[in-house]
Amino acid sequence: MAKRGKRYLEARARVPAGVRFAPDEAVKLVKELAFANFDETVEVATRLGVDPRKADQLVRGTVVLPHGTGKEVRVLVIAQGEKEAEAKEAGADYVGVEYLDKIQQGWLDFDVCVATPDLMGKVGPLGRILGPRGLMPTPKAGTVTFDVGRAVKEIKAGKIEFKVDKTGNVHAPIGRVSFSEDQLKENLDAFMDQIVRAKPSAAKGTYLKSVTVSTTMGPGVSIDPNLFRRGA
Repeated sequence: MAKRGKRYLEARARVPAGVRFAPDEAVKLVKELAFANFDETVEVATRLGVDPRKADQLVRGTVVLPHGTGKEVRVLVIAQGEKEAEAKEAGADYVGVEYLDKIQQGWLDFDVCVATPDLMGKVGPLGRILGPRGLMPTPKAGTVTFDVGRAVKEIKAGKIEFKVDKTGNVHAPIGRVSFSEDQLKENLDAFMDQIVRAKPSAAKGTYLKSVTVSTTMGPGVSIDPNLFRRGA
């Protein structure tokens, strides 16, 4: 087991054992516990009562965080003609089919890739490169679309994608320590609302098993999942 540093242990000691907080209390405590000398990311982890091995119990989706993630997102758009111009006008960082060759040669200086459906035949062969890095455009994530202008604007505004992992957990960033408590709480609420909405009809029993917020370097603070269930 990895050894924890002194500051981490001191921060963890300030988290009452077995206590599940209200969302606003958890956000406040997480900010107070941050100790790194950089603006840490604030993350949320949810443990879901689903079996990810079954196709009808996969949980995935997207959400536009009201206050973004605090990270500058570099967007690549694979488009041509008027859609290329539309993407540039919307603020895409890189636009054009010529980037397909650059990716083939090892270039990956972007965070999200958007592509128009008519060009997915050319993007598809790059799946072995983009897929493992979570960069492959997909219709479910809204990154395969002819409405490239809207897609770019939403991503730049704070749209993130989430997907349950093999152990039934979903992790996502909801901001930075420098965000206000209200901003983090509103981002958390937006994310959890989508998690609840994404509940598969095949999922039985307790859906939201646990919800925990933490910073990059800090300990987790547990939130009462019942405050998010809203009948789910």
